[in-house]
Amino acid sequence: MPKGLDIGTMNIVSAKPKDGQIDLTKQRNLFVEVEYSDIAEKMLSRSNVLYIKNGKKVYIVGEDALNFANIFNKETRRPMNAGILSRKEKDAIPMIRLIVERVVGAPHKKGEHVYFTCPAKPVDAPIDTLYHQKTLEAILHNMGYNAHAINEGMAVVYSELADSSFTGLGVSFGAGMTNACLSYYAVPVTQFSVARGGDWIDNSVAQATGTPVDRVTAAKERDFRLDASSHLGELQGALAVYYDNLLEYVVRGLERQTRDAKVQEDLEIPCVITGGTAAPKGFRQAFEAKLREADLPFRVKSVSEARHPLYSVARGALVAAQAEEGDHHHKDSKK
Repeated sequence: MPKGLDIGTMNIVSAKPKDGQIDLTKQRNLFVEVEYSDIAEKMLSRSNVLYIKNGKKVYIVGEDALNFANIFNKETRRPMNAGILSRKEKDAIPMIRLIVERVVGAPHKKGEHVYFTCPAKPVDAPIDTLYHQKTLEAILHNMGYNAHAINEGMAVVYSELADSSFTGLGVSFGAGMTNACLSYYAVPVTQFSVARGGDWIDNSVAQATGTPVDRVTAAKERDFRLDASSHLGELQGALAVYYDNLLEYVVRGLERQTRDAKVQEDLEIPCVITGGTAAPKGFRQAFEAKLREADLPFRVKSVSEARHPLYSVARGALVAAQAEEGDHHHKDSKK
């Protein structure tokens, strides 16, 4: 059974076929450390809480980490930072392994195909994504999977642009990075990432206004709207400033990366956006306006939002896995 896996800085989502539908599973990509006690371990072992015991420490992982963090007044920690495994978090690998195992489950048979998302090497930061990719491949291989990496932007194309023969621009605005892919009939013409996303906005606004990051994030997710009504000097106004800067930054990167791309003359393509950072009202309209002003070697026919933003990347990874399995069966039948 083929599977798709979206490994994001904030969430890890799996997609697999089930009874003619797509079964989706999500876990928060975070954990919290709590003190060990015999009573606590007994309670946890009898529950469905995801945890790891290490000496005198117990790590609560995934969705439950938020609840435990509130109860014990602790800060949650993330296995990933800026779109890849965190170099500052020594427990990153065992934590992300546990979340991946819970989300994707064991293969029905050894060698089952799974496509997992991996960011493209950023064009604006000295971040190497190879170690991140190979570590995730090893985790999935040890689980019994035949693992393949796919760019988030390409996964968006697979998920949302079947009606245009997988030709178009897919952009995933994540927490750690923003990934983009220009595809022509399912062949990536160019794909890249920039090391800015939702976390960059939150941290920038926090520094500019002296507001705690958690409060900035909560305000952004609760009622922020990207439009001209945001007032300077207020938190909403600061969010608007940095959102506008992010969009400008991504479009400038797109201009540079597509300048030498070999695209068909007079090509008119659709664009689809997804990701938690693209969730605020007014985001699509603001990004579309930036794209239409940009110096690009193609025309943008439309900008639309993914049907299910939280799950679209995992769905696209599943489409790629299904195509891989279909090719594999086709090759076997010729033998």
